Amino acid sequence: MEYRDYYQILGVPRSASQADIKKAFRKLAREFHPDRNPGDKAAERKFKDVNEANEVLSDPEKRKQYDLLGANWDQYQRAGGGRPGADPFGPGGPFANVNFGGGPNVRYEFRSSDAGGAGFSDFFRMFFGGAASGAQAGRSAAGGSASFEEILSQMGGMPDQAGGTRHGAGRPAHDAARARGREEVEAPAELTLEEAFHGTSRLVEVEGKRLEVSIPRGIDTGGRVRLSGKGPHGRDLVVSVTVRPHDVFTRRGADLERELPISLREALLGGEVPVTTLKGRILLTIPAGTQSGKTFRLTGQGMPKLKGEGAGDLYVKVRVVLPTSLDADAKAAAARFLDLVHQPDPRAAG
Repeated sequence: MEYRDYYQILGVPRSASQADIKKAFRKLAREFHPDRNPGDKAAERKFKDVNEANEVLSDPEKRKQYDLLGANWDQYQRAGGGRPGADPFGPGGPFANVNFGGGPNVRYEFRSSDAGGAGFSDFFRMFFGGAASGAQAGRSAAGGSASFEEILSQMGGMPDQAGGTRHGAGRPAHDAARARGREEVEAPAELTLEEAFHGTSRLVEVEGKRLEVSIPRGIDTGGRVRLSGKGPHGRDLVVSVTVRPHDVFTRRGADLERELPISLREALLGGEVPVTTLKGRILLTIPAGTQSGKTFRLTGQGMPKLKGEGAGDLYVKVRVVLPTSLDADAKAAAARFLDLVHQPDPRAAG
């Protein structure tokens, strides 16, 4: 069984970003797609290879596993262990002398399963088939299993993604299990009010691990989204949310407030005035004689409630904008109008 260089298949360097990998995959997938190459077996094989490489390199967890152990499969093949079903941890295998620790009751077995990689190469099925976390599965005499990360953390001198070495040979398995129980790791996420209203997602990176996190609609500053066990070393990843201040809306829990300028005509005579909400535009009926500073309550036009159903309300405070720069005729007309209107002294009561 030959070692398969997925980076070479996609034509990207090992340092390629996820965007570079996606771009290369799309280009090659279009080039070798069976619909564009009917009856071309070589193109069909290449198309499958490209899909397999993308399956691994586009998945951060699979890519991490491949980068950590992938190169050793080359050694495995050269050492004569590349025959189907061979145990790389057994005699003559490249990991035969690795000390995992954990005492005589712990053994590590190599398994493969067609069900774990149907449609892919034998290399893929042997490397990623079987246990959900990879081909290597640590099993104790009591039937418990160790995760891929635990096994790697106990290998001495295994290469890491930065080109250094990952130490820890002889460290007991319970140390790795205890590491998973360490305190949570936090990542910040800053949202616009619109994103908090509709819900969104963020790509966060913690200690080299990238995850896409869904942010629920209705979340507010101080809200926390927890992903149990998804952080580095099995820790909980907690995304702390901050919602930026908005130019128009002020938030009060699930309620929103905003100011609405209206003209003198609209205030005196009334009318329908368009109001922009986070849901869209609606028409607000302004009664005749509306005073500046009057507040209207629009039910259900506020923020979605994070817990439960429904939404808060939108409070709209009107501000009457008077006309300015009146010419002589306009001033005369205004004076005649005001002479016809009886208005008590608004300061008399004070």
